[in-house]
Amino acid sequence: MRKEYDFSRAKRGAVIPSPGKTRITIMLDDDLIELFRAKAEAQGMGYQTLINAALRDAVAPKPARKAEDKPLTVAVLRKVLREELHH
Repeated sequence: MRKEYDFSRAKRGAVIPSPGKTRITIMLDDDLIELFRAKAEAQGMGYQTLINAALRDAVAPKPARKAEDKPLTVAVLRKVLREELHH
């Protein structure tokens, strides 16, 4: 390698685009950034990838609840008990 390089006429190259991604600037709380960085390091991935996954999960459609998945209320419990005790 040379001991000196002349960059006086150098030009910055184009940034290689990532298909399907857009570079933005976003302000996030420091504690959130640190949380995502720590989680990302533990999982061996980038923190921005982890933030992207969390955002995807937040906007993903949730599966529809079935009728039997409804929370049990006092009125429903009383009705079921009456029906069972009647038989």
